[in-house]
Amino acid sequence: MQNDQTTEKLLALRDQIDEIDGKIAELISARARCAQEVAEVKKAGLPDATSVLFYRPEREAQVLRKAMERNKGPLSNEELARLFREIMSACLALENPIKVAFLEVEGTFTQQAALKHFGHSAVTLPFSAIDEVFREVEAGAVNYGVVPVENSTEGVVNHTLDNFMQSNLKICGEVELRIHHNLMVSDVTNTQNISRIYSHSQSLAQCRKWLDAHYPKAERIAVASNAEAAKRLKGEWNAAAIAGSMAAELYGLKILAEKIEDQPDNSTRFLIIGTQQVPPSSVDKTSIMVAMRNEPGALHNLLEPFHRHNIDLTRVETRPSRTGVWTYVFFIDFAGHVQDPLISDVMKDVSKRCADLKLLGSYPKAVL
Repeated sequence: MQNDQTTEKLLALRDQIDEIDGKIAELISARARCAQEVAEVKKAGLPDATSVLFYRPEREAQVLRKAMERNKGPLSNEELARLFREIMSACLALENPIKVAFLEVEGTFTQQAALKHFGHSAVTLPFSAIDEVFREVEAGAVNYGVVPVENSTEGVVNHTLDNFMQSNLKICGEVELRIHHNLMVSDVTNTQNISRIYSHSQSLAQCRKWLDAHYPKAERIAVASNAEAAKRLKGEWNAAAIAGSMAAELYGLKILAEKIEDQPDNSTRFLIIGTQQVPPSSVDKTSIMVAMRNEPGALHNLLEPFHRHNIDLTRVETRPSRTGVWTYVFFIDFAGHVQDPLISDVMKDVSKRCADLKLLGSYPKAVL
């Protein structure tokens, strides 16, 4: 009797799920048709269809935030936002598929960041160097690029900052990605005799303590990327690799140990680079590059307007200038958008105190 009642309840719930699924499918199709109409309106308003901006970073950030604000559970805000991201990605692909350049090869954290930001309907293209990602975006071969800028454990990625010194590209967005490293092996690996471990130099550094404790005698070999490390395992019986779960799935590897990073909150921030200026989304960040004259108190003088106007500085980095010996360039991130009257006033004040000021971009703060 009890089994019959359970079966009836399950059948009723499954019928209810089927009915809800049908409604969801209808609504997604309606949204997709609406997105197509938006594309047609945009094309009709401009003589050159190639100049139409189909992807609007500020608009997508607003949609994701609204989805999270409306969420009443049981799904978490982040999970709900991920679902909306994929719906928007698929709808955008109907208008015009976005091409996104990312650093390194398939299966790396940078590709994971690209898919997290643009969704799986975007076309992601790998390049071997940060310079190449910048160059492809500048040439118009791709719409956007994704490059790492800082890691919570190992610090800033200097090569990314240096590229902004000679590029006119703008920062259009940011992605924050929790980095979980895994030790993985192939089907031919003798797990009792691992004598070498491949990974990117930063990943090896981020797992230093774990490796010291578990594989103190194994040789640590730095390679170009974590995905490159994963690919090397197929022919080596005595080797392992450190990479993300995406690389394990892509190259058919077995994860021997999960989340081996030394810092449990290890994360990397990535920048979305493009050619467009992004309007305000209501929760924004601004990045600038400032060249200062070589004089006492230069940094204090530079930061004083931010302190006086109570502007939240989120990052200040220093790099040697390429225009002179012992002169420096400051990279500064802060809360707010350059179109905000207060931020505009601060920028005018700062520009009077420095030798040169370059706006790298105002963009939505990372949502996911």
